[in-house]
Amino acid sequence: MTVKNKDQQVKDQALNTLLNNIFIENRRNRRWSNFFKIVTFLYLFILLFIFLGKPGDQVNASGDFTALVKLNGIISSESEINAEDAIKSLQKAMKNNGTKGLIVSINSPGGSPVQSAMINDEIKRLKLIYPEKPIKVVVEDVCASGGYYIAVAADNIYANKSSIVGSIGVLMNGFGFDQAIEKLGIERRLMTAGKNKGILDPFQPLDSAHREHVQQLLDEVHQQFITAVKEGRGDRLSQDQSIFSGLFWNGESAYKLGLIDGFGTVSSIAKDVIGYEKVIDFTTYETFADRFAKKLGAGIGSVLHSQIINKNYQLN
Repeated sequence: MTVKNKDQQVKDQALNTLLNNIFIENRRNRRWSNFFKIVTFLYLFILLFIFLGKPGDQVNASGDFTALVKLNGIISSESEINAEDAIKSLQKAMKNNGTKGLIVSINSPGGSPVQSAMINDEIKRLKLIYPEKPIKVVVEDVCASGGYYIAVAADNIYANKSSIVGSIGVLMNGFGFDQAIEKLGIERRLMTAGKNKGILDPFQPLDSAHREHVQQLLDEVHQQFITAVKEGRGDRLSQDQSIFSGLFWNGESAYKLGLIDGFGTVSSIAKDVIGYEKVIDFTTYETFADRFAKKLGAGIGSVLHSQIINKNYQLN
């Protein structure tokens, strides 16, 4: 075999390999193209389902009535009680011409101080815009921590004698595994840019300077909470300093401490305090379609992210 023939064979082999790779890549691209077409179709179909099946924002209300907004559960941006939905509900209730007063029904052990403060601020803002429409809070089982942070913005707070009220404090918890991994002979490899970037890393001993910094942060947030309670409750609040210690009480003791103004239910406060027995619920509820759409969007984003990373890795 001549050198020329050998060179030609090498070229033919290289060409065949290139064509084969192009064929494989095109086939892979067609598969992903079909996949994304199907996903896009499903996504658009679900959006149409949500648009057609989701209840409207308008509440069918006529005449004069007491508006109701329910806040049930943990408070966080991802939970049922979140500032965005709560504020939307409060605004919708207060701007309705038939609303003669608003009851905020709270059943929450607390949660995010940021979300709680945002709802507190919105209630105070609405009180200035609609001074003729009283805002009352009715506590169900629990109104603690962030739940109470929200409640103190209202004109009055009512509860059941057995309700749990209070817990005016702030916490941050976690675990430390540094001694455990030392006994197991595990080496922690953490690299950071910024000497404090690894603060509160659970696999390293807690640094005293970090502890002091976090404690100062918690104290500042706690003071913001205390200020909101004092502004909201005013002279009704007892001078007992244990109120701000993180303790909580039943409704009867909470009344003696000035944490609440009395006892009642949504129906009794609507009838006897606001004076309008008819109650209309303005709560913005997250539907199944809403939750499904969020999960679908997150799932698609995860798939896209993964495929982009994989494809870039292959091309490089």
